[in-house]
Amino acid sequence: MPSFTASAQSKKRSTLSFWRMDETYLRVRGKWMYLYRAVDKAGNTLDFMLSERRNRPAATRFFAKALSSNGIPNKIVIDKSGANAAGIREVNRILKRFRCPAKVQTIRSKFLTDMNKQGHRFKKRRVRHMCGFKSFESASATLVSIEVANMIRKRQFSSDTTSGFRMFAEIAG
Repeated sequence: MPSFTASAQSKKRSTLSFWRMDETYLRVRGKWMYLYRAVDKAGNTLDFMLSERRNRPAATRFFAKALSSNGIPNKIVIDKSGANAAGIREVNRILKRFRCPAKVQTIRSKFLTDMNKQGHRFKKRRVRHMCGFKSFESASATLVSIEVANMIRKRQFSSDTTSGFRMFAEIAG
């Protein structure tokens, strides 16, 4: 599944430098897991990651993953989560250590992340009937497929093919 995600990230169009980040929870083997997700100002999906915990290391890992595939944003809007704020502070420390002149500005607002919350409903609608996932791997694979299908639906990939099915087949390899 990592190659599928990498292929999707490489074919994706460039995104705006104003991000909105949020997380939601899903049940995997009877335990709550967290799905981190970032979109740009236009609503295009930037990155996503399923994590067992909602803490500073998990948020830092998500931001590092999103920054590596999408570049450094000017601003990131987060909700009131302390873990996300700590993750961005850690990323700023890492950028400073590498003498990168850019610093990610953080805006904390529970209302500006509503666009991102609306994107979670596609996943929750599918998962609700399943009563959760049986394993972390199956949850991750299913969520990656749902996210990539939504990215195709939003026309985030630069391609000459007109069919979403063909685009999905190109990404899947």
